[in-house]
Amino acid sequence: MPDEETRTVNRPPVVRTAPEQPLPTPAQATPGWLGPVLVVGIVLAALNLRPAITSLGALFEETRTGLGMSGTVAGMITSVPALCFAVFGVTAPRLSRRFGPAAVVCAGMVAIATGLLIRPFATGAVGFLAASALSLAGIALTNVLLPVIVKRYFPDRVGTMIGLYSMSLAAGTSLAAAATVPLTDALGGSWRTGLLVWAVLALLAVLPWLPVARASRRADRAGAATDPAGPVAPGSGPRVVRSRTAWALACYFGLQATGAYITMGWLPQIFRDAGVSASTAGVLLAVTMVMGVPLAFVIPGLAARMKNQGAIAVTLGLFGLIGYVGLYFAPVAGAWAWALLLGISNCAFPLVITLIGLRAKSPAGVVKLSAFAQSTGYLISIPGPLLIGALYQHSGGWDLPLALMAGLLLPQIVLGVLAGRDRTIEDECGMGD
Repeated sequence: MPDEETRTVNRPPVVRTAPEQPLPTPAQATPGWLGPVLVVGIVLAALNLRPAITSLGALFEETRTGLGMSGTVAGMITSVPALCFAVFGVTAPRLSRRFGPAAVVCAGMVAIATGLLIRPFATGAVGFLAASALSLAGIALTNVLLPVIVKRYFPDRVGTMIGLYSMSLAAGTSLAAAATVPLTDALGGSWRTGLLVWAVLALLAVLPWLPVARASRRADRAGAATDPAGPVAPGSGPRVVRSRTAWALACYFGLQATGAYITMGWLPQIFRDAGVSASTAGVLLAVTMVMGVPLAFVIPGLAARMKNQGAIAVTLGLFGLIGYVGLYFAPVAGAWAWALLLGISNCAFPLVITLIGLRAKSPAGVVKLSAFAQSTGYLISIPGPLLIGALYQHSGGWDLPLALMAGLLLPQIVLGVLAGRDRTIEDECGMGD
């Protein structure tokens, strides 16, 4: 990594502007308090990137009944997250250039909190869907820009910080899935209260981003247009659509997201249809999800120390293949082993987030690559769970769907190898140093 990209948040940044513009003075240096506050902010933001979805999943039947949703509307709500991630995520680069990534993440946290505050009070499906979309828009922007924040403020600790971010995201996912029902029961049994409680965590996440966003705007007004705390110059960065690595990353992201959504949506039903009790099937899903907490911290650090990360992608894919083959032949006898293996395989997410930070040299490149890979990837992931459901209904069993799940891992492995090669999108677009 070039010298100018290995500065930490507590040292004066190098300005990447035209030669006639002066370097920032020491007074413009990033304040010393920013590093610790950013770490807290990243952790709290990541914790809030999935509870809006998994808390609803835990109370979906009660919510659907309470709002009088039709089956069509209920099915739409389950497909909305990936669609919102794709649609709103694509706006992140432009907003980041205009306001700076820290300010946009702060706004994203506000949007998440506002949506979570409003939706429990909705009296109909339309209002509930609109409030959910507001939260999902904030999640989409934060999804794209947190890797950018890490690359910009912690360029010499990308693996460690992405690991912390990924681990916090996995913890928030598991916490909301496991705790929503008990919290709802403890607070009186209303699904509205059970959903509202997660707005408290979102409001807490806004607090550290307020001073960070303020410092970002102050640095921008001081003239440091490409300072780590300010927005990237308009039009800067490579054209990612010209990069084969960017396309490999986007497709890899899409296939791993497809596998994750299929697992979260259908794994308990697979076990139940095989004869496992409903309560045990829920615990097995929890095991699969909890595996992401420790591995989400380990994998990014390991990947950042390697020049080529293809071996990790292959290993994760093989774990998934074994898990699906096991589900096909012995779903009950090896249930715990298959849940464990699929949990490991789903850790392709922290790997691909790390690759986004490693496959671009500049913060501008990371902004564009993150938006492109995630938006394209989430679009790719939308049909997967619906197709699995259709195959299950058509065939009356899980043989054909499981064969498709295993089959999708083969191109995922190939794309992971391509995305893991030691190259950057700037080099592929003719912008190398």
